[in-house]
Amino acid sequence: MVAGMGIVVAGWGQRIGAGIIALGLMMSGADALAAARELPDFTKLVEQHSAAVVNISTTQKHRAQGPSSDEAPAPPRNLPPGVPFDDFLRRFFGDGHGGGGHGGGRDGGPDFDSESLGSGVVISREGYILTNRHVIDEADEIVVRLSDRREFLATVVGSDKRSDVALLKIKADNLPVAKIGQSRNLKVGEWVLAIGSPFGFDHTVTAGIVSAIGRSLPNENYVPFIQTDVAINPGNSGGPLYNLDGEVIGINSQIYSRTGGFMGLSFAIPIDMAMNVVDQLKSSGHVKRGWLGILIQDVTRELAESFGMAKPSGALVAKILPNSPAGKAGLQVGDVVVEFDGHEVGSSSELPPLVGGSRIGASLPVKIIRNGKPLTLSIVINELPENDDIELSDDGRRELKLPRLDIAIADMTSEQQAEYEDLQQGVFVTQVDNGAGAHAGLRRGDVIVKLNNVDVKDAQQLKKIVDELPAGKSVPILVMRRSGPVFLAIRIPKN
Repeated sequence: MVAGMGIVVAGWGQRIGAGIIALGLMMSGADALAAARELPDFTKLVEQHSAAVVNISTTQKHRAQGPSSDEAPAPPRNLPPGVPFDDFLRRFFGDGHGGGGHGGGRDGGPDFDSESLGSGVVISREGYILTNRHVIDEADEIVVRLSDRREFLATVVGSDKRSDVALLKIKADNLPVAKIGQSRNLKVGEWVLAIGSPFGFDHTVTAGIVSAIGRSLPNENYVPFIQTDVAINPGNSGGPLYNLDGEVIGINSQIYSRTGGFMGLSFAIPIDMAMNVVDQLKSSGHVKRGWLGILIQDVTRELAESFGMAKPSGALVAKILPNSPAGKAGLQVGDVVVEFDGHEVGSSSELPPLVGGSRIGASLPVKIIRNGKPLTLSIVINELPENDDIELSDDGRRELKLPRLDIAIADMTSEQQAEYEDLQQGVFVTQVDNGAGAHAGLRRGDVIVKLNNVDVKDAQQLKKIVDELPAGKSVPILVMRRSGPVFLAIRIPKN
């Protein structure tokens, strides 16, 4: 009997276990069905709003030039130390990776054209189209193709390099127009959808979520980017990022990649900022930004301790420019800006977008830490000057930006001069972004010794030479590398 009961009990146990498993499967199926119902359906959104997305193709004429060096070109961007495998952020258009890109490097021969692809979005029935500046930069011809396959030549109303926003105009009426949303209402985790022309495949739809907001990127001081995991590739640049209400909340602009292709990190310009730029381009043709006139850096743990701060935060003032708003208001070197106009400043990269978006002439409160004590100053915001190109390089030296060449330079240190025994003068290249300098083959670490047949003595003199160069023409530039001197041909942009 005991053995029999044992068998019976075991049998009941098997039946109970099977019931539990079956119930679990039923519940799992119900949960899966419920979860599936909660996933967004993008079909109606695409049907209703994709017609406002356009394909943009550009043509740029080049003068052929021979190879400049037997060494491989350096990446167009330089990231902070510690980034593995020399990862870099690149604007995924015109860098030679897919979708055309800029031509160059041919062994002589006749002039030639290069073509590139991008995307854009119609923002008015009168034919205004929003895209990235780098999509149309230096283009000799811009063709906009609508969703119904019609094509129009576009003119550039204006563009803004600091935000990478451009406004185009085509002669067409009653166009399908995108619904503009508000990026300030975005939350991390929201579903978003991108429509564009990756690798030339028109109206490709990809989706994902908002990974972060207010993201600061190297060399992009004035844009608090929206980070997403939406699949973005060459050709998506300039296309819209939608929320589930079918509203454009961003313009896809950059990716973070080791390969030049999508790796799960993409960045979009917030639509609030983009439309502010558009309004200014329409009204005046250029963009005004607020300016304090200071050079800043991050507060490290050691610096925070030395300043009597509980934690590292804020923007440390390393230099105050002459006759600047900050200087007139009493800001001092060594002050730490912890709040600007009611907005907390967590790191130095958060301050430039706040200042840049401020109203010119406004008197705004700025909270600082000075000698370990809090203090509030009132600073009248001035307009950012066109030649505000001075920053600090990674090693703390004074660095000068050359916007026409998309590079940064600095006077040579005694240590650098010692590396080149026969070099008496020249200017050290500290940074190379995607632009004229990168296209010519300049790289970080080059020493510029001659430009347009003029000997280069220091950074300020080189800037003056560059400012006076004729637009649209190529000029010779002599650089010194560890492998020896190299002549390059650099083409000065038209705008």
